Amino acid sequence: MIKKIFIPIVLLVGTNALGQPKGYWQQRADYKMEVTMDVKSYQYSGKQELLYTNNSNDTLKRVYYHLYNNAFQPGSEMDARLQSIPDPDGRMVTKVKNTDGKETNKSRIAALKPDEIGFLKISNFKQDGVEAKAREVGTILEVDLAQPLLPGKTTLLTLDFNGQVPVQIRRSGRNNKEGVALSMAQWYPKMAEFDFEGWHADPYIAREFHGVWGNYDVKITIDKNYVLGGTGYLQNKNEIGHGYADEGVTVTIPKKQKTLTWHFLAPNVHDFTWAADKDYLHDKLLTDEGVTLHFLYKNNPKIIDTWKKAQNYTAEILTFYNKMVGKYPYEQYSVIQGGDGGMEYAMCTLVLGEGELNGFIGLIAHEFGHSWFQHVLASNESKHGWMDEGFTSFIEDTVMNQFAEKKATNPYAGAYKGYVDMVKSGKEQPLSTHADRFDLNRCYSISSYSKGEIFLSQLIYLIGEENLRQTLRRYYEEFKFKHPTPNDIKRTAERVSGANLDWYLTDWTQTTNTIDYGISAVVDNDTNATQTKITLERIGRMPMPIDLLVEYNDGSKESFYIPLRMMSFEKENPTPNIKRTVLSDWAWAFQNYSFTLSKPKNSIKQISIDPSGLMADVKKENNTFVQ
Repeated sequence: MIKKIFIPIVLLVGTNALGQPKGYWQQRADYKMEVTMDVKSYQYSGKQELLYTNNSNDTLKRVYYHLYNNAFQPGSEMDARLQSIPDPDGRMVTKVKNTDGKETNKSRIAALKPDEIGFLKISNFKQDGVEAKAREVGTILEVDLAQPLLPGKTTLLTLDFNGQVPVQIRRSGRNNKEGVALSMAQWYPKMAEFDFEGWHADPYIAREFHGVWGNYDVKITIDKNYVLGGTGYLQNKNEIGHGYADEGVTVTIPKKQKTLTWHFLAPNVHDFTWAADKDYLHDKLLTDEGVTLHFLYKNNPKIIDTWKKAQNYTAEILTFYNKMVGKYPYEQYSVIQGGDGGMEYAMCTLVLGEGELNGFIGLIAHEFGHSWFQHVLASNESKHGWMDEGFTSFIEDTVMNQFAEKKATNPYAGAYKGYVDMVKSGKEQPLSTHADRFDLNRCYSISSYSKGEIFLSQLIYLIGEENLRQTLRRYYEEFKFKHPTPNDIKRTAERVSGANLDWYLTDWTQTTNTIDYGISAVVDNDTNATQTKITLERIGRMPMPIDLLVEYNDGSKESFYIPLRMMSFEKENPTPNIKRTVLSDWAWAFQNYSFTLSKPKNSIKQISIDPSGLMADVKKENNTFVQ
């Protein structure tokens, strides 16, 4: 059945059948790889055939590959960055006490010995059988093609590779802190993305990835005692066993046989990851959605109960995300103990697996959420990490709030707190900053995860919750498998709601402008003592519409909505049980706005700007008047 799916997808993508907008194109990279792993030396060798289709209008004379393993060498750019950034990733450094008692961060990469480093060496590079010039530049392979690749043409690129799995420092590696033998992420020569902006041959310094969709046909030969999990569908499960065989099938491996060759096919993905360990337990769960969930984890009595309990939660998360965003398009997903925390990959995640149940479920909810925003939508994380990390954090907090016994009024409150703290630190950089160019890891994380999450939660404030839900589903449906850009999510929200949101995308993602509105005066009306004049002021540069709640001493409430002129939009009443008055709009150029309340000042108990807490006002203390 898999083979029937596998080949047609190649044809569909090449012929625009995925529904791309007119003029849209994307490259295609179909891989065939055979690799043999030596589990004693942690070295591997392989052959790669890559069928590369140039769907652009450019004639390509050069192509680029990523050689991610090369980052784990003393003197690499990743090593240099660790030694220069003020707050290096704690997983990648060792704290050393100086003679004065102070601690210094020492790069773990700088201390690697020759048999501990990672490397990926390329040889025998050919284009359609003709030798091509390939040059290794750090974590990038630059290839001058033997023949230019014309628009609309396909070429076969072949190479041999030899690699060494580094000591586990970041994401990939061997023998992680929980004892997992092999976390094989970013392990093969991977074609860089070429799109309407040109080549994205970013060196591997610290951040995440951008890839070309294709079909992967991968054979991995390894010691027969190792259990594997990862991307794709296992084609020879009844020869492999290890929990993959069909029900009722007994797999017997001859004692004299030293290795097994695992054969995976992965249709329409932009990465391929696997992990392996001799002590993996392997559970399977067929969900109501028709997706088989695989769980691979160490045979550690301390964690087995947690991993068992997490399985049904994972199935519920799948159902929730399918309804909230759109249908997960693959037939399997694997949760695998490995790596250095939690990292998303095609059809799988590598996670640390010794935590408490609630935190572990939250980790799975986040990494699984990436399957929608990174491994189906696949925006460029180097340039727009907030579109993946932030949007994934949004659905993670939404589903975890559903699981909570006590539901939070604002499940995204943690993101707002992190964002405001960053603003107050004075170290914020715009979301448009390249992921490798943030001055601080902390600011990269808060920007991508928290400020990116607020981009969506604040849309609830701007256009209403139902419009936001429709926006997410339409965005996913229209841009899956298409590498959307920030403008695409903005335009989708505009099409759904009818609001003008260009100002929002600009201010929130391309500047560090902040939102700060305040109640500057509440006074008796000069001409009528039975009325109250309320004056608001815009202090921050970023404009917003205003929701205002007035609570009276008699217990009654009424709300007021001030549209933002540049939005050309009126939001539906988010609290229909409270009477709402829509006032005249507020144009950005006017810093102050006044209106008259038809009740005297002494009848007012409290006035609040944004009672929902969904507007990211950086100074909440001036948002409330209490009498």
